[in-house]
Order: sequence, then structure tokens, then C-alpha cells
Amino acid sequence: MPVDHYENFPVASILLPARLREPVEAIYAFARSADDIADEGEASAEERLAALNGYRVELDAIEGGHPVVDPALAPIFRRLADNVRRFALPLQPMRDLLDAFSQDVVKTRYATFVELLDYCGRSANPVGRLLLHLYERTEPDALSRSDAICTSLQLINFWQDVAVDWGKGRVYLPAEDLARFGVSEADIAAGRCDDRWRALLGFEVERAREMMHAGAPLATLLPGRIGLELRLIVCGGLRILERIEAVDHDVFQQRPTLGRGDWLRLLWRALAFQSSIRPTPVKGTET
Repeated sequence: MPVDHYENFPVASILLPARLREPVEAIYAFARSADDIADEGEASAEERLAALNGYRVELDAIEGGHPVVDPALAPIFRRLADNVRRFALPLQPMRDLLDAFSQDVVKTRYATFVELLDYCGRSANPVGRLLLHLYERTEPDALSRSDAICTSLQLINFWQDVAVDWGKGRVYLPAEDLARFGVSEADIAAGRCDDRWRALLGFEVERAREMMHAGAPLATLLPGRIGLELRLIVCGGLRILERIEAVDHDVFQQRPTLGRGDWLRLLWRALAFQSSIRPTPVKGTET
């Protein structure tokens, strides 16, 4: 599990076949740099949106077989174009990522869980779909289970980062859920971890866990080291949920993360994967 920037993106680990490390790194460089445009620095909203639109122009150039438009973006987009051509990668998932990053610039609240899922469908799911294209496993069931895993990872990131996101002026907890459990934004601002908060975050944790279990069978279908990496990613996401529960859902005092002591546990779980995953139908990730 990555710990920096574009969270939950499996970045060219040693488990990947050597031939796939270059395209994964190229995709990651595109996604991370675009995400940084939306989130980092002191640029205005207008400047961020204009820069992200420049990325869209470059994707159009790749689609049309044209050279890089902005020389400053050449290191990212020449590399990306080479891998798009070599592996016949679809450009729509990359456009979806840009739409999600643009949304982050202007939208800081979500009224419903369905609305949040729509965002996850563009901010997280495209990554998994691009990887499945590299793995040559694009049948509908594989794509659906990948979406479930990626959306779950995005939700887990939101639940562990409630305090971090509040500092950025963002709340990803759906307003309908806050109201249902009687939690206000003032409670989030105060870092108030009472019974109402524990009930709310416990509900969200279990929802993310069910979604992860729904996608997890995909990790048993992919071969060799690719499958092992995905099993480690799934087990890592589930472990973070356990970490949230271990601190009694108080993500304000300490951000739950994976520590050095978790890795042997994760490897063991990945090797015993099928016996630890409960069968769950794919649902709840449609956008």
C-alpha cells in the first residue's frame, strides 16, 4: 500500500513483472502529477483547473497521434504516449481521473453515498481498469470486482483521513450519514469521538469492508506475482480498517496506518487468502 500522494495506487512494486513496471510508472506519474495540481501548492482554483485542462489537451494529442503540445509537460506525456501505444491503453480512464481531480478543486461536500460513489468511480476505479488492461483481463466480472476494490480503497483512505481532509476544507462523509447518526461538522472540527461518531464511522468501515470482500475474488483469478500483489493490497486495505477499529474509531488523535509489524501478517494473510475472504456479490459500486 502506498503511503504518499496518490494513495492506494500500487506503484510498480517488485512483485510486478519487469515488462509492466514502465507502463505502471508512466500512469502513476500522470496521475500523481495531476493530483498534485488539484491539491498541492498555493495556486488559485482557476489556475488549477486551467492546468488540468492542459492535461486534457495532451491526452487529445495522444489520441490524435500528435506530438506534445506544452514542452513543459513533455517528460510526462511522451512517456505516457509511448506506453499508450505499446499496450493499447484506453484514454477514457485517464480523462475520468482528470474529471475527479477537477471536481476536488471546486467540490468539498457530498450529500449522499451515491454521490460519493460517483466520485470514486472517476477518482479510483480508473486506476484498476488501466492495470487490468495491462494484465489483459478486461472481462466484465474482472472490471466490476476491480471497481469494488478500488472504491473500497478510496473509502478507506477517506475514513482514515477525516482529520487531514478537514484541514483541507473537505468532508467526504456523506451529509445524509452525518444526519443519520447525529454528527455535525462542528463535531468533526472539534475532533469529538463520542458514541455518535463511533457509530457513524463503524457503519462506514463495515460498508468499505463489504465492498472489499466483494472485489477480493479478483485477486485469486490473476496469476503469479500480479495476483499476490493484489492480495497484499486487499489485505492491506482490510488491515487499515482493523486499525481504525483498534483505536475505537478515533481517527482524530492518530491516523491509522500500516506499520512495519503489519507486513508479515499481511504476507501470511495473502498466502492464505481464499480462506480469509468471505464470498460477497459485487454491488454498490455503480456510478
